Amino acid sequence: MKFGVQVNSFNASWDDIRAYIQTVEAGRWNSLWFADHFLPPPVPTKLWPTEEHVTCFDGFTLIAVAAGMTQRLMLGGLVMGNTYRNPALVAKMAATLDQASKGRFVLGLGSAWFRREHEAYGWDFPSLKERSDRFQEACELIRKLFTADGPVDYNGRYYRLNQAPLSPGCYQKPHIPILVGGHGERRTLRTLAMHGDIFNFNAWGTRNLSDGMSVASYQYLIGVLERHCEEVGRDPAEIRGTIHMPLNLTDDKESAKRSVERLGPGAMAGPRNYIVDRIGEFADAGVEEIMFPPFRDAETVQRVEEEIAAAFD
Repeated sequence: MKFGVQVNSFNASWDDIRAYIQTVEAGRWNSLWFADHFLPPPVPTKLWPTEEHVTCFDGFTLIAVAAGMTQRLMLGGLVMGNTYRNPALVAKMAATLDQASKGRFVLGLGSAWFRREHEAYGWDFPSLKERSDRFQEACELIRKLFTADGPVDYNGRYYRLNQAPLSPGCYQKPHIPILVGGHGERRTLRTLAMHGDIFNFNAWGTRNLSDGMSVASYQYLIGVLERHCEEVGRDPAEIRGTIHMPLNLTDDKESAKRSVERLGPGAMAGPRNYIVDRIGEFADAGVEEIMFPPFRDAETVQRVEEEIAAAFD
């Protein structure tokens, strides 16, 4: 099992973020992840206030800075919103980061969901159907650019290319992995089957699943993905399984109970042995990596590494 951790880029200073990155790079962690928001989104963990007027660093820029600060960590976004940028521009930015980091970049993509930041910055916020349609086109276009031997033509409903080259291309071979964020059973998982490489079972998307963040829920969604793969002619073994799961490492039963109340059933909250056993269950189910959302500070990052990640060395 590999482990990654997300950086808290909201209500934080650059000095906080730098210390966090340095701690992760010095530890056992495999990957470092960044949010892609322009206002702090409402989340049940209360890591940051809900007020809009707090610091909020740009995710893509932070990844570029982190690439220059680190030597071994994989870097990526959980996840970059499709509505914020033209997908051809995203492919260009991704290839640049992959070259500069010598193959340490993962492109996490999502259809985007946070209406308020679109309103704040004057961006269109289409219907869910149109965002899903745009997202599918964007993933197809980006994958074409990543895998083409020369300039690419693309004529979609929303995006078009006319002999567009991606040069330099991907450093990684065969190409930069594409992580598709979201659990939508009809559209998102089908887009993943068609154009993605990494499935991410995300805690924020499990509230409609009766078992929440459980192995049963993970296996259910994998089953949906496998059916889509069969329909589109894709080998599901080509798609890696990962999890984005909040963690509350605590011996305090009341604190663990509150975490479950906030995050829903299956939340990973409790003492060390409980957490290690839960992670072991996901490992047995085929999960290759768990990414934890931001911890409050670099000291907590180090504690989780020593008590949890070290158990899987």
